[in-house]
Amino acid sequence: MKRSKQETAETRERIVEAAAAEFRKNGIDRTGLNDLMAAAGLTHGGFYRHFHTKNDLVAEASALAFHTLATHLAELVTLKSRQDGAEVVTAEYLSAKHRDHPETGCFLAANASELARADVSIRDVATEGFLRLVDLVAAQYDGRKDAAKRRAIVAVSTMIGALALSRIVTDPDLSDEILAQAEKELTAG
Repeated sequence: MKRSKQETAETRERIVEAAAAEFRKNGIDRTGLNDLMAAAGLTHGGFYRHFHTKNDLVAEASALAFHTLATHLAELVTLKSRQDGAEVVTAEYLSAKHRDHPETGCFLAANASELARADVSIRDVATEGFLRLVDLVAAQYDGRKDAAKRRAIVAVSTMIGALALSRIVTDPDLSDEILAQAEKELTAG
C-alpha cells in the first residue's frame, strides 16, 4: 500500500526526532541505523526510503536538536530583563538536569569530539547551531553588538565545555562543582 506524502513526511519527522535524541544520548558513531529506527518504532529497511546516508540524517537531526534547544532557551528569557535573561540561560544550560539528560540537551556538548571529525555538511549545521546560541546569549548583554558577541562566544564555549566535562568526570561532586563554578564565573557582575 502506497503511503501518502503526509504520512511519509510524518514518518521522516519521527525518524529525525528519534535520531536527535539517540545521537545526543549515545553518540553519533555508537548509534546504528537499527537502533535509531527501532527508537522511531520502525524497521531498518525503511531508513533508505527517507535518507540517502546516515550523514544526511545526522545533519537533519542535529539541526532539529539545535533548533529545539535554542527555542527552549529563548522561551525562558522572553519575560526577563537582559541580565536576568543571561543568568536564566546560563543556569538552565549548566543545570544538573541538562547534564543528566543529554538526549534532550545540547548536541554540541553531547557530540563535540565526533562533530570535529564529521563531514563538512554536518559541521556547517553545528556551526549554525553554535552561532544561534551565541546570538541568543549576545542579545542578553547590554553594550555594543560586537562586544556582546565576543562575550557570548566565550560564554557559550564555556558552557559547552563545562557541560561536556561534567559528564566525563567520574566524581559526582566534581561534576556538580564544574557546573557551579562555570555558572558563577559567567554570571559574576
